Amino acid sequence: MKDRDLHDHSDAAYDMLEEYVIGRLGTEATTVSGDWEATDDFKPEDTDSAEDFAKTQFLDLRQPLLWQVWKANFSKSYYLKQVHQPRHLKHSARLFGPDILEMFTRTVWYVVPIVWLPIAINLFVRSMLQFAMPTPSFWDNPVYPLSKLSSLTLDMFINTLPFFFLGNLIWTLLEYGMHRFLFHIDELLPDKPVFLTLHFLLHGIHHYMPMDRLRLVMPPVLFALLQAPFTRLAYILFPTPVANGIISGSFTFYVIYDCMHYALHHTMLPAYMREMKKYHLAHHYKNFELGFGVTSKIWDYVFNTVLTL
Repeated sequence: MKDRDLHDHSDAAYDMLEEYVIGRLGTEATTVSGDWEATDDFKPEDTDSAEDFAKTQFLDLRQPLLWQVWKANFSKSYYLKQVHQPRHLKHSARLFGPDILEMFTRTVWYVVPIVWLPIAINLFVRSMLQFAMPTPSFWDNPVYPLSKLSSLTLDMFINTLPFFFLGNLIWTLLEYGMHRFLFHIDELLPDKPVFLTLHFLLHGIHHYMPMDRLRLVMPPVLFALLQAPFTRLAYILFPTPVANGIISGSFTFYVIYDCMHYALHHTMLPAYMREMKKYHLAHHYKNFELGFGVTSKIWDYVFNTVLTL
């Protein structure tokens, strides 16, 4: 506001403008483009933080981001325009500031299989046992399957396997549905700072900084919260052995999804995954309203949201 080449006012006038500001318009920083094409060796240039903030008056990448979103009183339309224009830093941006809080927002990719694969295996073995004998619940005896490994048979495995594959399929639908209808709830998002802040925390930060290596997979705490209602529903709808088979399949495919998501952003890949890498990066840099599939395009075809490269 204090650009004297455009308008010259007293300091008191500037103070009043700052006190009663309704929102900031800024100017657009354009990265997303309809004619954008991904290359196998795609490496975007780093954003000049000072220049970007001076131009857009959106977020200062040199400061913790979440509090800025909360305080800024952006209009929803301007927030959504800016948050879907990617920025890039060499390091991982700070969300909260204090290290103890940052720790819960940053996750190295291999944490996902370390945490969730043992749980998926436990549930798969538990399902096998439950088809054949009374078995204590997970919370009563979490390590019970380990004591019964010698009792497992091929028939038990065959009983559980179809439900494991059903869980794989269910995950692909959940992946698409959550990405499209929860993470991209843009049109239904209330135009209030609290909802813009929640949007930014849940998925906006990923579109704002899509190459941030430490924010490409879900922190275990976040996935634990997101999976809870779905696993609870599985136990309501299905017998326990069936539910455990389905959940183990879903968790296994979740691990594949998150590791693949990281790979699509940051690694050289075989032919199929190179195609999916171009497809997913086009979701970030070409059209964020299409192309919601990460592990496959199947549900994009079903729901007519395929993104043409």
